[in-house]
Amino acid sequence: MTHPTGQRPLPVTLPPATDELLSSWIGRHARFYDVTPLEMLRHCLPDSRSLCAADMNLTDDQIRRLTTVFSSDPHIVRRMTFVNVAPPARRLVAATPAQHCEKCASERGDADIVMRSRLSGWRITCPVCGDPLRDLDDCPAPYPFKHHWNAALRGERLLDDEAERSVSPWASPAEIARLLLMRRRPDSVHQDTRLEDFRVLGVVIPELDDVVARMRILLPSPASPILPVHLRPALLAGVAIVERNGPAMIEMLHARLIGENRTRFGRIAGPMIADHGIRRPAQLHLI
Repeated sequence: MTHPTGQRPLPVTLPPATDELLSSWIGRHARFYDVTPLEMLRHCLPDSRSLCAADMNLTDDQIRRLTTVFSSDPHIVRRMTFVNVAPPARRLVAATPAQHCEKCASERGDADIVMRSRLSGWRITCPVCGDPLRDLDDCPAPYPFKHHWNAALRGERLLDDEAERSVSPWASPAEIARLLLMRRRPDSVHQDTRLEDFRVLGVVIPELDDVVARMRILLPSPASPILPVHLRPALLAGVAIVERNGPAMIEMLHARLIGENRTRFGRIAGPMIADHGIRRPAQLHLI
């Protein structure tokens, strides 16, 4: 077999864990061979800038090179990255681990393994065992949106289908998530709540405004729509509710914005509904 110049399979390779992130797998090899993770990566890909970049962007040639060095399969290596994640959903990939699965971490018994799902900002359940994910601080604070859990699970499926399989319903669930995090005109101003705290999501999940005010939460912007895990069910449920109600609900939400946010909302929402006649349902299903 002919190998790329200067590249030979490592004499010993470690099997990847289920759902392991590529940078985690490379890092474990680096510790085994007593080199830095970046040195291990550059042994395979000399021009690489960082392990984080390798998790997000790899060419087919780079995947083949990694496959050669680690005696693996291209499909396995690709699946350990976010290379195939649909462009709209890339905003939902965290730069660093945002959550963890307590059960899987306990069963693996290896703190060095980083699961890919720890960066998947659209997930509330572990793709391996199905248990609810937890915030990194292991805060025992209850989920304030537990009664929306079933809708949140549907929203998780919608976003997972788009991110991992490029399958979307009538509109991109990731783009719906962006719309829901835009600032809106409040119906009334809650005590100790700033005007910028009111988001479109509060129209779909009405109790959000009270939770934000009570817990003094600073919600993320639409550019990086990743919420803490204990708040994420609200956004996922909102995505599911908007998807269920169709373009008519987008039109209704658009009317709740003012100024530049209204213009931005229209720019994103326009392509979503351009090919759909607005058939207004007799009643919008908010819960």
